[in-house]
Amino acid sequence: MAQGATGKKARPLSPHLSIWRWGPAMFTSIMHRVSGNGLAVVGLGALLCWLGTLAAGPEAYAKYAAFAVSPLGRIVFVGISWAYFNHLCSGLRHLLMDIGGGFEVKTNNMWSILTHVFGVLLTVVFWAILLLR
Repeated sequence: MAQGATGKKARPLSPHLSIWRWGPAMFTSIMHRVSGNGLAVVGLGALLCWLGTLAAGPEAYAKYAAFAVSPLGRIVFVGISWAYFNHLCSGLRHLLMDIGGGFEVKTNNMWSILTHVFGVLLTVVFWAILLLR
């Protein structure tokens, strides 16, 4: 084993770095974690701010409502809704795999890609319904 800069033996790299290749299933797994963390941090933060301004009175709520319809607010809320729908579709894919289906490589890759397509489509439909009513 090679010597490190400190004179200690260098630890070997994990073998998975040289074995695994990027693919739709790996991307879906990473995006599931990203969307879940986004929902936990940004989504929960937005919900708590909304509840806080609701409790603080009409002036505070008016400021929150003004932010929500601003361009930055729309970007934040579209992002939260995309994270929700992406996480939902990915969770349904995972549930299917938990009960024993979809492990074939072609099927797994197809559902991995469709997870993101459905997440985006559901977000577009949600906002179209919300804004067109």
